[in-house]
Amino acid sequence: MMTSLFPDLLRSVITDVMLVLLLSTMATPKYKNKAIYVIATTAILVGNVGANYYFYRTKNYTAVFYVDLTMLMVIGIALKPLFTDKIMQWCFSYITMLNIYAAVVFLSYIFCDLFPRPIYGNAYLRLILFSSIIFIFHKWVSKPYRNVLDYWHIYILPIGSLLACLLGYFFGGDIQEMLINNYTPLMLLIFLGLSVYISIIHSLKTIEKQYTMREENQKMQTEQEYLQLAAVNMSERLELMEEVSTQNSLAAHDRRHFNNMLLELLEKKEIREAVSLLEKQNQAAVKISKAYCENPVVNAAVSHYAKLAEQSDIPTVIELDIPGELPVDSLELSMVASNLLENAIAACLKQSDPTSLYIHFYCRNVGRLLLEMENPCAQDTSLDENDFPVTHKDGHGLGSKSVIAFAKKYDGELIYSIENSIFRVRLLV
Repeated sequence: MMTSLFPDLLRSVITDVMLVLLLSTMATPKYKNKAIYVIATTAILVGNVGANYYFYRTKNYTAVFYVDLTMLMVIGIALKPLFTDKIMQWCFSYITMLNIYAAVVFLSYIFCDLFPRPIYGNAYLRLILFSSIIFIFHKWVSKPYRNVLDYWHIYILPIGSLLACLLGYFFGGDIQEMLINNYTPLMLLIFLGLSVYISIIHSLKTIEKQYTMREENQKMQTEQEYLQLAAVNMSERLELMEEVSTQNSLAAHDRRHFNNMLLELLEKKEIREAVSLLEKQNQAAVKISKAYCENPVVNAAVSHYAKLAEQSDIPTVIELDIPGELPVDSLELSMVASNLLENAIAACLKQSDPTSLYIHFYCRNVGRLLLEMENPCAQDTSLDENDFPVTHKDGHGLGSKSVIAFAKKYDGELIYSIENSIFRVRLLV
């Protein structure tokens, strides 16, 4: 008896194992421990083979199919906690598995006579077909299929309709007669199903390519903006360097005249006049230049915009702890300071109440530089979805983009905030 039932039992074992492997390939396992899935598969095998044993003895393959279908429904419910897929994603994979199962059952039954021993041909064909599908899925289909799961609400209707059409030919009488009598429509349905899934995967690949191209275009556009910012920054750098050079030339010229005068007084032994001249020079130096920080390039930039703020009657508080040696490019940091101060001055000049004007600019050296800018802003000032300032006019906003590019280059943390018409910027770099 067991010998005569062996082909049927072998077919049942192969089908159950392959279906669990197929479902595990399509879904995402939750646990790394494979023993859990081996135990679950063993339980399914024992339950299904045990349930089919009686019907195999009586050769009632119609009842076997009903038992298998019932067992597949149990698998769909029982195995769900072992996978991370959402419920609708799981349903999509489950319906796909049922479609594959129905197609393999039909194909293995129809073409089993092609093997030398047809009694084992059904089992061999199921092994070959399921193994091929699992290999193809794992090798080429897995990535786009993951994207299909994100669009299950679009694609679940055609695959659900396909399943209903396939199962319609498996019910209503003896399953062997149903498969033989409906050979042509079932073959057409299988080709239709194959076309449906190929179309779904192809459409997902097309969408993925379009999305990739759109990302590349956005990246190119961003790079063009950065190039534009780099050109603007270079122009500002050259202007700043020219201003610093002019200041240094003037200072050198004044020092030369001062040294000549001092040398002449000392040669004439006019010590009192020489001391008086030195005292006046010290007082003048304090009035002329103010050191905001130790870094000369940043200090020159801040001094320039501090003078502009003073000329516009904007009260400023500037406290900068920026050393002479920096882990970032001094000119680039000076451009950041320039852009922050320039934007703050522009925001203040838009205010209707002159008593509300102020600019607070701080930089603390905490191992990294923490720059903070605060100033009043207009009520329509807003931030975009990335919490960056929104530019309402073409050609504006390059200063903020330059600051953003600087923070990105040095992997800094940039935070903009607006609260009660107060604009704040914090940059940690």
